[in-house]
Amino acid sequence: MRGRPKTELVLSEAEREQLTAMTLRRKTAQALAMRARIVLACADGADNKFVASRQRVTPQTVSKWRARFVEHRLDGLLDAPRPGAPRTIDDTRVDDVIAKTLESVPDGATHWSTRTMAREAGLSQTAVSRIWRAFGLQPHRQETFKLSSDPLFVEKVRDIVGLYLDPPLMAMVFCVDEKSQIQALDRTQPLLPLAPGIPERRTHDYERHGTTTLFAALDIATGTVIGDLHRRHRSSEFLQFLRTIEANVPAMLDIHLVMDNYGTHKTPSIKNWLARHPRFHVHFTPTSASWLNQVERWFATLTQKYIRRGTHRSTRQLEQAIRHYIKVNNQDPKPFVWSKTADDILASIERFCLRTSNSRH
Repeated sequence: MRGRPKTELVLSEAEREQLTAMTLRRKTAQALAMRARIVLACADGADNKFVASRQRVTPQTVSKWRARFVEHRLDGLLDAPRPGAPRTIDDTRVDDVIAKTLESVPDGATHWSTRTMAREAGLSQTAVSRIWRAFGLQPHRQETFKLSSDPLFVEKVRDIVGLYLDPPLMAMVFCVDEKSQIQALDRTQPLLPLAPGIPERRTHDYERHGTTTLFAALDIATGTVIGDLHRRHRSSEFLQFLRTIEANVPAMLDIHLVMDNYGTHKTPSIKNWLARHPRFHVHFTPTSASWLNQVERWFATLTQKYIRRGTHRSTRQLEQAIRHYIKVNNQDPKPFVWSKTADDILASIERFCLRTSNSRH
């Protein structure tokens, strides 16, 4: 055994309840919530390195708050007083600002601003801004989420993540999807090029020159992409793409396809074709869980690097550009590294559901 022996950390029932409440209350500062999670994990017998990995902090941080709790109990999780001029805003007023921000909205608006909160709380705008920064509050920001309601969600997650982490022998695994309605856009006036101290500039309006659909299959082992471009997006085009995949995979290998539940993937013609080609094995992602399909991330890179700022005077020109990007990608492919296990994903979703169920909004 190396290192000094750790003092045993035992929680009373009351302490455990208070610590758990700290992790669940929306008004709790995130730093304090993290310290509470550290203490709870240590009390359950986990070692410092494991807790540090789970909480994404250093082992020294875990050791510090474990020792502080053992010595001072719950008071040890609070920040020590700092040197400097005395505070002019006490904890009660800070708590009032936090509570108002989290639990109410101003009259005639959907969220607080620093100015409206400053008028409401009788503080300066700068003070409100500092309080919000200290507690990580950003009322002006809003993110979206959607939880899958698929009854087979757990089974599908385990199936697909199992393919990523432990792909079968004598087989290739492809993530398949379509990027539809890619627009060929051309600006109405010439671009003004990048110059020292001046960013590239372009007009906000554009001319449309048609759309195309990219069918793509990402080989998870190598990062190479098989792509087909079609002007329409029907099951007949998807069937042509399946034939393209078959032509590009050696006959002795099985083919596993990870794809979503879009209607063109499940038509009778597609089902009949798959039945006649038993080396194809289809793995459907859960509904509302496109993040499980790695080709979606490749589509995002394509858009960011090559399409969003491109100008194309025709659909043919756009398709040539996409084919060029696929060629460049396949010359030096880089596969995505999937690191999360199915258990990690399900535990993360469970934590999110607990936070959602404990929210008052």
